[in-house]
Amino acid sequence: MNVTVFGSSQPLEGSPAYNDAYKIGQMLAEAGHCVLTGGYKGTMQAVSRGASEAGGHVIGVTTLEIERWRGVTANAWVKEERKFETLHQRLHALIDGCDAAIALPGGPGTLTEIALMWNLMIVDAIHRRPLILVGIGWQSILDQAYEKMSDNFLENQRALLQFSPDITSAVQLINHYS
Repeated sequence: MNVTVFGSSQPLEGSPAYNDAYKIGQMLAEAGHCVLTGGYKGTMQAVSRGASEAGGHVIGVTTLEIERWRGVTANAWVKEERKFETLHQRLHALIDGCDAAIALPGGPGTLTEIALMWNLMIVDAIHRRPLILVGIGWQSILDQAYEKMSDNFLENQRALLQFSPDITSAVQLINHYS
């Protein structure tokens, strides 16, 4: 399967978040999956590195908008780069190019990726596929949204999200679908 991994650009090498991202990339590659990431630093680099070092195929979905803004290029572990002009195009390529997605802890960008993919599945703009959110942070945020705004959510919408306490169980869920 092609598995997109969303996550933060902030984790530094050696940090627990970086190590988890590296390990999930490694586990996905060892299970025979191709990984897609945003292609730059932090979680994206760690996932790419873990997958590449495990012999997997790594697709980095990059954008000229971020490269101009940050002054970066694709990380060294990207084997295939798919470069787009805009962030909007990049987001859609990450979503459209995957059979499943995993969201590691992240910030506003990761939340945007989750919300966009989830909403596209809700309105049947894309076929439904696993969207697995890792860690108690995402579970807590979405539980609060459901609780505080329950009139705005239908149970079948909530069912499109899967929550995983850790990276190992997230990969087990992915492997269940392949």
